[in-house]
Amino acid sequence: MSDWMVTQGPIPRRRPRALSPLREHLRDTFWFAPTAAMVGVFVVWLAAQELDAALVRSLQDDGDYDTLAELLRFADDAKTVVSAVGSAMMTFIGVVFSISLVAVQMASGQFTPRVVRLFVRSRITKATFAVFLATFVLTLLVLTSYDSNADPRTAVSVPLVQSVLTLVMVALSLLLFVMYVNATLRLMRVSHVIARIAAESFRVAALMPVPAGGGEVPGLGPATAWVAHDGQAGVLRDVHVARLVRVARKHGVVLRLVPRIGDFLVPGTPVLAVHGGAAPSRRALRYALSVGVERTFHQDLAFGLRQLSDIGLRALSPAVNDPTTAVQALDRVVQILATLSRRPLDAVPHRDRRGTVRLVQPVPGWTELVDLGFAEVRACAVGSPQVTRRRLAGLDDLLLLVPPERRGPLLRHRELLRQAVERTAPTPADRAFALRPDRQGIG
Repeated sequence: MSDWMVTQGPIPRRRPRALSPLREHLRDTFWFAPTAAMVGVFVVWLAAQELDAALVRSLQDDGDYDTLAELLRFADDAKTVVSAVGSAMMTFIGVVFSISLVAVQMASGQFTPRVVRLFVRSRITKATFAVFLATFVLTLLVLTSYDSNADPRTAVSVPLVQSVLTLVMVALSLLLFVMYVNATLRLMRVSHVIARIAAESFRVAALMPVPAGGGEVPGLGPATAWVAHDGQAGVLRDVHVARLVRVARKHGVVLRLVPRIGDFLVPGTPVLAVHGGAAPSRRALRYALSVGVERTFHQDLAFGLRQLSDIGLRALSPAVNDPTTAVQALDRVVQILATLSRRPLDAVPHRDRRGTVRLVQPVPGWTELVDLGFAEVRACAVGSPQVTRRRLAGLDDLLLLVPPERRGPLLRHRELLRQAVERTAPTPADRAFALRPDRQGIG
């Protein structure tokens, strides 16, 4: 096998680490960054205010009232600028908010509602909102620091450092606004959205630990106890791996997660099987499982393929009729499957510090991932030779990359596609054209 076949779609090599959901949950919220920025700018303003007060006291102690009078005149001129900045910031915030709403609506209608989370998780969008709000709060705080007393001998504070800090924040706001518009326009382009989805999928795969030696997860034996879900109904978003491993080590058992990440849970559903002892207490397992209203990328190996399939299906719908977008989605489907082609699947073991398996997390198997990437789009693709040719080329490439024991699902999808095209294409020439592999579809 040539070198490019071996290295196609590599998983970045890094030391597997426990996946804590806290950081990912904060990234999925839109309130944390602006709130932290406003709290932070308040602390910075307190420090700047103290510096200004120290500067005034130093000049008064030295008797340099002429310099202090010049600073008072400068502060009076800067007050007009600070007031204008405070009014303009609210307008800027309204513009950014309007652009975000339009971008989200267009992306949701053009691609899939699942890609809205890309806008929510966008660092530049959060940074722009955070800096704009922080600048607005800073201008209000600075305005309260101006002293109506113009006598340098009795002045208490001259907001010199605060005014300079406000101007710096304005410059940063303008820079972020330009970056924000550029990033938003990129996220409205399907190629960049698809690339972001693929990058998230590779990140999930890279952080999933692999069994020692690439072998199978060791046998667990029969379950000795079960833990049922007693929270609200919803989608299993992720699990706190480090906490579950600690609990299992403390009780001397192995925990096996019953549902997969992304499954919908209802109260009473078994979520953990206990092997080798009694079930841990409810208190020990508190906050170990996160249930929400939608899936996230954090530990969901199949979510990327789910989104790419949705984009391909919408692109091939009669209302959109955009086979080129479907081909772009298929490009990434093939890339993701090539990345996972030689990776152990079905179950992911998490070990404690001594190397003992303490938690087994189920993940989709190879057949399930192939079906997710190819099955649904096939029904819509048979009328588009561009898509059928790209699917066949992708399947042929994967057949060269995967081990022999994993070729079965690919051969099955290849045969199903051939049969579907033969039933749909009216003439032998059309069938031959639609079944000719082409990595670009039709140029």
